[in-house]
Amino acid sequence: MERTLGVTLAVYGVAALAEIAGCFAFWAWIRLGRSTWWALPGMASLCLFAWLLTRADADFAGRAYAAYGGVYVAASLLWLWLVEGAPPDRWDAVGALICLAGAVLILAGPRGG
Repeated sequence: MERTLGVTLAVYGVAALAEIAGCFAFWAWIRLGRSTWWALPGMASLCLFAWLLTRADADFAGRAYAAYGGVYVAASLLWLWLVEGAPPDRWDAVGALICLAGAVLILAGPRGG
């Protein structure tokens, strides 16, 4: 499954949205007192997230998960801003850029063998 770096990062972006939405559904249920019905779309979203990670172009699951982590950090800060209304500060932004650079390095770095 040979894909471009851009496609893989896009898959990770959609996976991050699915994971964050799924986790937020549980957050809303347990921490914000919403109905237990929030758990159903949350579970569906988390299943979509897990399936999407299998679509990542990586030879090993651990490498796919490690690179995804950088995208997840950046997507979480976007969620913080766009959904929860709390803008990230400069340290959040710098941290996210470092994480994204790490994700690209993990995905695109030369592999010896």
